[in-house]
Amino acid sequence: MKILIIGFAKIKYMPYLDLYLDNIDRVKNDVHLIYWNRDLKEESLEKLEGITLHEFASYQEDDVAKFSKLENFKKFREYAVSVLKEDFDFVIVLHSLPGVLLSKELVSSYKNRYIFDYRDFTYENFLPYKSVIHTLVNNSYKTFVSSDAFRAFLPDNKKIHTSHNALCCELEKDIDIPKNLSEKIRIGFWGFIREEKTNLEIIEKLANDERFELHYYGREQGVCEALKEAVADNVSNVYFHGEYTPNERIDFVKNTDLIHNIYGGSNMNLAVSNKYYDGLIFGVPQLVMKNSYMGVLVNNNGIGKAVNPKDKSFADEVYEYYKSIDQKKFKNNCRAALEKIKTQQKAMTDLIINISK
Repeated sequence: MKILIIGFAKIKYMPYLDLYLDNIDRVKNDVHLIYWNRDLKEESLEKLEGITLHEFASYQEDDVAKFSKLENFKKFREYAVSVLKEDFDFVIVLHSLPGVLLSKELVSSYKNRYIFDYRDFTYENFLPYKSVIHTLVNNSYKTFVSSDAFRAFLPDNKKIHTSHNALCCELEKDIDIPKNLSEKIRIGFWGFIREEKTNLEIIEKLANDERFELHYYGREQGVCEALKEAVADNVSNVYFHGEYTPNERIDFVKNTDLIHNIYGGSNMNLAVSNKYYDGLIFGVPQLVMKNSYMGVLVNNNGIGKAVNPKDKSFADEVYEYYKSIDQKKFKNNCRAALEKIKTQQKAMTDLIINISK
């Protein structure tokens, strides 16, 4: 079988790609991958041995308004359409935006022969966009959603399945990672640093509070530079550590007491981030935004606290929550939540294995 996977970012920024690569037989199948090299820098391609690569290389900053990306979106579509003309047996689309950009080709030429991996709520309140999303779902072989909260904006269709933002091999890791001790509560954020307003609120509430340290791990673009500037002169307990590799997470988890998993944007109010699963896997309590879907999850599962950095009592709430944690009960809650996720993830991976037999 000839299979095309359509990505929309650099390979190292698509961890969910591994969910497919780990479950497709690369010996029996001719696997192709489109990816977007957005910073025009080389990256390791070792894990893609045996896969035919189609690189779309065009510089694009991530943390800018989407309308400024339209020219690159157009170029990406043109490139992807040219690859799709090679006539594949099956297509896997790793994001909603490339799905929308290629909807005409997918529905007309690959009906019931593509997986639509839906990972973002963006313009679904705009009816024409929502209509395209519904068409993509209804004409897919299967549609995977990374958050069950997204289902409210999708058609009621049995083709939709939950696909968690965690690899099966990650879910099997030992969650008992020994911590390096500290007198202060170390709050750690990792991933792409965005949402300047939300992070400035957090920094304002925790700045120079001797009870806390706030650490940021991730690539540093516009928002990060603004945060660094805000703390440059008079804040002593906020630190920036730069870009990291996935394997390096374990190193800074040892120095993290609470995960900063707080997002204020409308999309992230519905989404489930990679850090949510990291909290379960590595056994670290997490802070999430009040009135978000992750807020429901952490409260129901007893694995974190929903907060709002705009609240005047934010710092005290965080401090009191951390001091109240029953570590034994917390670890048991993490394990219970992980077992539920493993069951759902096994059902999803079985579907991927079946298409490539």
